[in-house]
Amino acid sequence: MQKNVERTSVTKASPDCEHPANVGRPVSRVSGFHQDADGHWVVDLSCGHTQHLRHQPPWQARPWVLDAAQREQRIGQIFACGWCARAVD
Repeated sequence: MQKNVERTSVTKASPDCEHPANVGRPVSRVSGFHQDADGHWVVDLSCGHTQHLRHQPPWQARPWVLDAAQREQRIGQIFACGWCARAVD
């Protein structure tokens, strides 16, 4: 079985991450999407970090990633940034 290796982009925490009381962890907002060199979709976050978003059933079910209109609808929505969360004590 082939192991997927995620490439890191930006690992530095950003002061732009929000800390809403009702979520309890830092979140950011989706600012856009781009494809990496292998054609995988990557979400661009307002904090400056990025995260791969793959649709690879049954492991990752994200069919919306493959549809341009559905990706567009997600711009501006809150997204839990894993990089920013790691910087929280």
